[in-house]
Amino acid sequence: MKTTISTEIGSIANYVGEEAAVRLVAEAGFDSFDLTLKNIALYDYGSRTVKKTGSPLESTDAVEYCRRLGELARELGITCNQSHAPYPVSEPVIRDSLRLALECTAAAGGEICVIHPNNRKSAEENAEMYLELLPYAKACGVKIATENMWEWDGKNHRADFAACGTPEDFVAHIKAVNDPYLVACVDVGHASMVGHLGFTPADMIVALGDSVQTLHLHDNDLHDDLHRIPYSLQMDYAPILAALDQIGYSGVFTLEVYKHLDLFGGQDIALHVREMADSAKALAQAYDTLRRSNND
Repeated sequence: MKTTISTEIGSIANYVGEEAAVRLVAEAGFDSFDLTLKNIALYDYGSRTVKKTGSPLESTDAVEYCRRLGELARELGITCNQSHAPYPVSEPVIRDSLRLALECTAAAGGEICVIHPNNRKSAEENAEMYLELLPYAKACGVKIATENMWEWDGKNHRADFAACGTPEDFVAHIKAVNDPYLVACVDVGHASMVGHLGFTPADMIVALGDSVQTLHLHDNDLHDDLHRIPYSLQMDYAPILAALDQIGYSGVFTLEVYKHLDLFGGQDIALHVREMADSAKALAQAYDTLRRSNND
Protein backbone atom coordinates (compact mmCIF):
# COMPACT_ATOMS: atom_id res chain seq x y z
CA MET A 1 0.00 0.00 0.00
CA LYS A 2 1.39 3.37 -1.03
CA THR A 3 1.70 5.98 1.72
CA THR A 4 -0.09 9.21 0.89
CA ILE A 5 1.42 12.63 1.57
CA SER A 6 0.01 15.94 2.75
CA THR A 7 1.19 19.35 3.93
CA GLU A 8 -0.13 22.22 5.98
CA ILE A 9 -1.18 25.08 3.71
CA GLY A 10 -0.95 27.96 6.18
CA SER A 11 2.60 28.90 5.27
CA ILE A 12 1.70 28.93 1.57
CA ALA A 13 -1.55 30.81 2.16
CA ASN A 14 0.40 33.54 3.96
CA TYR A 15 1.75 34.49 0.54
CA VAL A 16 -1.02 33.57 -1.91
CA GLY A 17 -4.21 32.75 0.05
CA GLU A 18 -5.82 29.38 0.74
CA GLU A 19 -7.35 28.73 -2.69
CA ALA A 20 -4.07 29.28 -4.53
CA ALA A 21 -2.31 27.25 -1.84
CA VAL A 22 -4.58 24.26 -2.50
CA ARG A 23 -3.82 24.54 -6.22
CA LEU A 24 -0.06 24.69 -5.61
CA VAL A 25 -0.20 21.66 -3.30
CA ALA A 26 -2.09 19.65 -5.92
CA GLU A 27 0.26 20.71 -8.71
CA ALA A 28 3.31 19.77 -6.60
CA GLY A 29 2.11 16.18 -6.24
CA PHE A 30 0.65 16.03 -2.74
CA ASP A 31 -2.32 13.71 -2.22
CA SER A 32 -3.96 15.83 0.48
CA PHE A 33 -3.72 19.08 2.38
CA ASP A 34 -3.80 19.99 6.05
CA LEU A 35 -6.16 22.95 6.52
CA THR A 36 -4.54 25.59 8.72
CA LEU A 37 -7.30 27.21 10.76
CA LYS A 38 -5.28 29.58 12.95
CA ASN A 39 -6.84 32.61 11.23
CA ILE A 40 -10.21 31.73 12.72
CA ALA A 41 -8.70 33.39 15.79
CA LEU A 42 -5.09 34.46 15.28
CA TYR A 43 -3.66 35.10 18.72
CA ASP A 44 -1.20 37.93 19.32
CA TYR A 45 1.02 36.92 22.22
CA GLY A 46 2.20 40.50 22.74
CA SER A 47 -1.18 42.14 23.21
CA ARG A 48 -2.88 38.91 24.39
CA THR A 49 -5.72 39.55 21.96
CA VAL A 50 -6.95 38.11 18.68
CA LYS A 51 -5.67 39.99 15.64
CA LYS A 52 -7.83 40.82 12.65
CA THR A 53 -6.24 39.49 9.45
CA GLY A 54 -8.94 39.98 6.84
CA SER A 55 -8.94 36.22 6.20
CA PRO A 56 -12.20 34.58 5.10
CA LEU A 57 -11.63 32.19 8.00
CA GLU A 58 -12.48 34.90 10.53
CA SER A 59 -15.76 35.76 8.81
CA THR A 60 -19.25 34.43 9.50
CA ASP A 61 -18.90 32.43 6.27
CA ALA A 62 -15.88 30.45 7.48
CA VAL A 63 -17.63 27.07 7.28
CA GLU A 64 -18.87 27.71 3.75
CA TYR A 65 -15.40 28.94 2.74
CA CYS A 66 -13.87 25.69 4.00
CA ARG A 67 -16.50 23.71 2.13
CA ARG A 68 -15.47 25.47 -1.07
CA LEU A 69 -11.81 24.70 -0.37
CA GLY A 70 -12.70 21.03 -0.01
CA GLU A 71 -14.65 21.11 -3.26
CA LEU A 72 -11.74 22.80 -5.05
CA ALA A 73 -9.37 20.15 -3.73
CA ARG A 74 -11.56 17.33 -5.01
CA GLU A 75 -11.79 18.99 -8.43
CA LEU A 76 -7.96 18.99 -8.45
CA GLY A 77 -7.79 15.33 -7.48
CA ILE A 78 -6.74 15.72 -3.83
CA THR A 79 -8.49 15.83 -0.46
CA CYS A 80 -8.30 17.54 2.91
CA ASN A 81 -7.02 14.91 5.34
CA GLN A 82 -6.91 17.01 8.50
CA SER A 83 -6.75 20.48 10.00
CA HIS A 84 -5.02 22.41 12.75
CA ALA A 85 -7.13 24.42 15.19
CA PRO A 86 -6.17 27.83 16.62
CA TYR A 87 -3.98 28.00 19.71
CA PRO A 88 -3.05 28.55 22.56
CA VAL A 89 -6.02 26.82 24.15
CA SER A 90 -5.06 28.37 27.50
CA GLU A 91 -6.78 31.56 26.28
CA PRO A 92 -10.61 31.60 26.59
CA VAL A 93 -10.98 33.42 23.26
CA ILE A 94 -9.16 30.55 21.55
CA ARG A 95 -11.11 27.88 23.43
CA ASP A 96 -14.27 29.51 22.10
CA SER A 97 -13.05 29.00 18.52
CA LEU A 98 -12.49 25.24 18.73
CA ARG A 99 -16.04 24.15 17.94
CA LEU A 100 -15.94 26.27 14.79
CA ALA A 101 -12.62 24.63 13.87
CA LEU A 102 -14.29 21.22 14.06
CA GLU A 103 -17.13 22.42 11.82
CA CYS A 104 -14.68 23.87 9.31
CA THR A 105 -12.71 20.63 9.26
CA ALA A 106 -15.81 18.61 8.49
CA ALA A 107 -16.90 21.08 5.80
CA ALA A 108 -13.54 20.73 4.03
CA GLY A 109 -13.73 16.94 4.24
CA GLY A 110 -11.04 16.48 6.89
CA GLU A 111 -11.17 13.50 9.23
CA ILE A 112 -8.92 14.80 12.04
CA CYS A 113 -8.54 18.19 13.74
CA VAL A 114 -5.33 18.73 15.70
CA ILE A 115 -6.12 20.61 18.92
CA HIS A 116 -3.20 21.38 21.21
CA PRO A 117 -3.44 20.57 24.89
CA ASN A 118 -2.85 23.32 27.41
CA ASN A 119 0.93 23.13 27.80
CA ARG A 120 0.87 23.54 31.57
CA LYS A 121 -2.07 21.35 32.45
CA SER A 122 -2.11 17.72 33.54
CA ALA A 123 -3.67 14.89 31.56
CA GLU A 124 -6.74 15.02 33.80
CA GLU A 125 -7.10 18.79 33.43
CA ASN A 126 -6.72 18.68 29.65
CA ALA A 127 -9.21 15.80 29.51
CA GLU A 128 -11.90 18.21 30.70
CA MET A 129 -11.43 20.32 27.56
CA TYR A 130 -11.36 17.34 25.21
CA LEU A 131 -14.40 15.69 26.83
CA GLU A 132 -16.29 18.95 26.45
CA LEU A 133 -15.45 19.05 22.73
CA LEU A 134 -16.05 15.37 21.93
CA PRO A 135 -19.84 15.64 21.39
CA TYR A 136 -19.23 18.33 18.76
CA ALA A 137 -16.43 16.30 17.19
CA LYS A 138 -18.67 13.25 16.95
CA ALA A 139 -21.53 15.30 15.49
CA CYS A 140 -19.09 16.52 12.82
CA GLY A 141 -17.56 13.09 12.24
CA VAL A 142 -14.11 14.52 12.99
CA LYS A 143 -11.59 13.00 15.40
CA ILE A 144 -9.58 15.26 17.70
CA ALA A 145 -5.82 14.71 17.79
CA THR A 146 -3.82 15.96 20.73
CA GLU A 147 -0.13 16.71 20.18
CA ASN A 148 3.14 16.52 22.10
CA MET A 149 4.22 20.01 23.13
CA TRP A 150 7.24 21.78 24.64
CA GLU A 151 8.05 24.83 26.74
CA TRP A 152 11.25 26.87 26.45
CA ASP A 153 13.63 26.70 29.41
CA GLY A 154 15.40 30.05 29.25
CA LYS A 155 17.76 29.24 32.10
CA ASN A 156 19.18 26.19 30.34
CA HIS A 157 18.45 27.47 26.81
CA ARG A 158 16.60 24.41 25.62
CA ALA A 159 13.14 22.98 25.07
CA ASP A 160 11.64 21.25 28.08
CA PHE A 161 8.57 19.33 29.19
CA ALA A 162 5.03 20.43 28.39
CA ALA A 163 1.73 18.55 28.05
CA CYS A 164 2.03 15.26 26.12
CA GLY A 165 5.75 16.01 26.07
CA THR A 166 6.96 12.54 27.12
CA PRO A 167 5.70 9.11 26.05
CA GLU A 168 4.28 8.53 29.53
CA ASP A 169 2.41 11.84 29.68
CA PHE A 170 1.12 11.48 26.13
CA VAL A 171 -0.27 8.03 26.92
CA ALA A 172 -1.79 9.45 30.11
CA HIS A 173 -3.63 12.10 28.06
CA ILE A 174 -5.08 9.47 25.74
CA LYS A 175 -6.13 7.24 28.64
CA ALA A 176 -7.66 10.12 30.61
CA VAL A 177 -10.18 10.67 27.81
CA ASN A 178 -10.43 7.02 26.73
CA ASP A 179 -12.49 7.61 23.61
CA PRO A 180 -11.74 6.60 20.01
CA TYR A 181 -12.45 10.17 18.94
CA LEU A 182 -9.33 11.40 20.77
CA VAL A 183 -6.18 10.23 18.99
CA ALA A 184 -2.50 11.12 18.91
CA CYS A 185 -0.64 13.42 16.53
CA VAL A 186 3.06 12.77 17.08
CA ASP A 187 5.16 15.79 16.19
CA VAL A 188 8.51 14.13 15.57
CA GLY A 189 10.35 17.46 15.53
CA HIS A 190 9.04 18.43 18.95
CA ALA A 191 10.00 15.02 20.31
CA SER A 192 13.54 15.36 18.93
CA MET A 193 14.06 18.67 20.78
CA VAL A 194 13.70 17.16 24.25
CA GLY A 195 16.09 14.23 24.05
CA HIS A 196 17.53 15.25 27.41
CA LEU A 197 14.29 13.94 28.93
CA GLY A 198 15.44 10.44 28.04
CA PHE A 199 13.41 9.32 25.03
CA THR A 200 13.37 9.52 21.23
CA PRO A 201 10.57 10.20 18.74
CA ALA A 202 10.57 6.47 18.01
CA ASP A 203 10.03 5.69 21.70
CA MET A 204 7.01 8.00 21.74
CA ILE A 205 5.50 6.38 18.65
CA VAL A 206 5.91 2.85 20.02
CA ALA A 207 4.48 3.82 23.42
CA LEU A 208 1.35 5.27 21.80
CA GLY A 209 0.83 2.39 19.38
CA ASP A 210 -2.37 2.48 17.39
CA SER A 211 -3.40 5.78 19.04
CA VAL A 212 -1.02 7.41 16.53
CA GLN A 213 -3.34 8.35 13.68
CA THR A 214 -1.58 11.39 12.30
CA LEU A 215 1.87 12.97 12.23
CA HIS A 216 3.64 16.31 12.00
CA LEU A 217 6.77 15.66 9.97
CA HIS A 218 9.61 18.15 9.69
CA ASP A 219 13.31 18.52 10.50
CA ASN A 220 15.41 20.51 12.95
CA ASP A 221 18.84 20.70 14.57
CA LEU A 222 17.66 18.69 17.63
CA HIS A 223 17.51 21.94 19.62
CA ASP A 224 15.26 24.56 17.99
CA ASP A 225 11.78 24.25 16.49
CA LEU A 226 12.86 24.98 12.91
CA HIS A 227 10.12 23.22 10.89
CA ARG A 228 12.27 22.57 7.82
CA ILE A 229 11.77 19.87 5.21
CA PRO A 230 12.70 16.27 6.13
CA TYR A 231 16.27 15.19 5.36
CA SER A 232 17.52 18.81 5.39
CA LEU A 233 18.93 19.03 8.93
CA GLN A 234 19.93 16.64 11.72
CA MET A 235 17.00 14.40 12.56
CA ASP A 236 17.47 10.68 11.89
CA TYR A 237 14.30 9.41 10.26
CA ALA A 238 15.35 5.72 10.03
CA PRO A 239 14.29 4.82 13.60
CA ILE A 240 11.14 6.92 13.25
CA LEU A 241 10.09 4.98 10.15
CA ALA A 242 10.97 1.69 11.86
CA ALA A 243 8.78 2.64 14.83
CA LEU A 244 5.88 3.56 12.53
CA ASP A 245 6.26 0.20 10.82
CA GLN A 246 6.33 -1.55 14.21
CA ILE A 247 2.94 -0.09 15.18
CA GLY A 248 1.51 -0.70 11.70
CA TYR A 249 0.94 2.97 10.90
CA SER A 250 -1.00 3.30 7.66
CA GLY A 251 -2.04 6.94 7.88
CA VAL A 252 -1.02 10.00 5.93
CA PHE A 253 2.48 11.48 6.08
CA THR A 254 1.72 15.15 6.80
CA LEU A 255 4.43 17.80 6.62
CA GLU A 256 4.48 20.75 9.00
CA VAL A 257 7.33 22.67 7.38
CA TYR A 258 5.86 26.13 7.72
CA LYS A 259 9.26 27.87 7.87
CA HIS A 260 10.50 26.50 4.52
CA LEU A 261 9.01 29.18 2.27
CA ASP A 262 10.21 31.94 4.58
CA LEU A 263 13.79 30.93 3.81
CA PHE A 264 13.22 32.35 0.33
CA GLY A 265 11.13 35.37 1.21
CA GLY A 266 8.13 34.04 -0.63
CA GLN A 267 9.95 33.97 -3.96
CA ASP A 268 9.45 31.13 -6.46
CA ILE A 269 6.71 29.66 -4.30
CA ALA A 270 5.70 26.90 -6.74
CA LEU A 271 9.31 25.69 -6.89
CA HIS A 272 9.64 25.53 -3.13
CA VAL A 273 6.28 23.81 -2.67
CA ARG A 274 7.58 21.16 -5.07
CA GLU A 275 10.66 20.84 -2.83
CA MET A 276 8.30 20.20 0.07
CA ALA A 277 6.49 17.55 -1.93
CA ASP A 278 9.74 15.92 -3.02
CA SER A 279 10.88 15.61 0.60
CA ALA A 280 7.55 14.08 1.61
CA LYS A 281 7.68 11.65 -1.30
CA ALA A 282 11.21 10.57 -0.35
CA LEU A 283 10.10 9.94 3.21
CA ALA A 284 6.98 8.04 2.13
CA GLN A 285 8.96 5.96 -0.37
CA ALA A 286 11.50 5.04 2.31
CA TYR A 287 8.64 3.95 4.56
CA ASP A 288 6.95 1.91 1.83
CA THR A 289 10.25 0.20 1.00
CA LEU A 290 10.76 -0.66 4.67
CA ARG A 291 7.26 -2.07 4.96
CA ARG A 292 7.67 -4.22 1.85
CA SER A 293 11.00 -5.59 3.05
CA ASN A 294 9.56 -6.48 6.45
CA ASN A 295 6.58 -8.21 4.87
CA ASP A 296 8.62 -10.36 2.47
